[in-house]
Amino acid sequence: MSEGKLPGVYFDRVRFDELAEGFLADYRINGKRSLVRAERSVQHLKTFFEGTPVTHITSPAIQKYIEKRIEQDAANATINRELAALKRMLNLGVRQTPPKVDRVPYIPMLREDNVRKGFFEHGEFLALRDALSDHLKGFVTFGYKTGWRLSEITGLTWDKVDFNQRVVRLDPGETKNNEARTVSMDDEVLEVLQRQKELRGKSGTVLPCVFLNAEGTDQVKRFDKSWKTACKTAEIGKRLFHDFRRSAVRNMVRAGVPERVAMTISGHKTRSVFERYNIVSEEDIKLAAQKQAAYLQSQTVTFSGTVVDFNEKGANRKSV
Repeated sequence: MSEGKLPGVYFDRVRFDELAEGFLADYRINGKRSLVRAERSVQHLKTFFEGTPVTHITSPAIQKYIEKRIEQDAANATINRELAALKRMLNLGVRQTPPKVDRVPYIPMLREDNVRKGFFEHGEFLALRDALSDHLKGFVTFGYKTGWRLSEITGLTWDKVDFNQRVVRLDPGETKNNEARTVSMDDEVLEVLQRQKELRGKSGTVLPCVFLNAEGTDQVKRFDKSWKTACKTAEIGKRLFHDFRRSAVRNMVRAGVPERVAMTISGHKTRSVFERYNIVSEEDIKLAAQKQAAYLQSQTVTFSGTVVDFNEKGANRKSV
């Protein structure tokens, strides 16, 4: 204490649970949109660190947590999000007055495959939609057509829908990149939203959200089980809702939509991320080969009428 430092026994009294609550409070106070994901990370961390003194959250302890999550078949990206949450709560503890954490241990991160590969061919999407329950059919159609993020669709409210102008808007602060966004309704999206409007209030409660759960009592939330079952029924393998985002980008580009417009609709701020989503499939490669073959064939036809047998031409000159 004579050097202005808190005794070690003070930090021994601080538990993981206190740091976790401070971490979530920071999310709530700052209105961060990823609060649900943060809460999910905390729940996983709690299964291992609940009640643990902060002085016992060491690099070896964190390594054991990583091994446990790997044994549970958690993806590297998921584990890294949880480790990032742990690091954030420790850093917030350091910044408190007086501090709740005296040092932040080294936290190893796992290697991630950042190449995004998942997307839906149109037939696969139709098969998935047919396999889903009715209240999710319009929901996934909107996601497949617009490429909007899951949280943006679940949080969509009726005041953002303009049937007269046939547009749906998100205001600044409601999107991940904090930029406003507008999407025009094609006939299918218009039909989806009109259907949702008809269902509004049938449960006895008029809610502001566009897409509701099966009972009509709340917005669409978690539907992991229904999604996995539908993927299995449709025989399309393991897919993610986020694959709609990649599919929408790919479909717009292949339909001839200018890339700047496609980026505005999907909400991609940087070209580098947009390019990662503009996925090339095996079918694209086959189509490219077919187009090249057709082009070369057209060139052969074009020049076939001007090809001359030079031996014959020389012989003709000599005979003159």
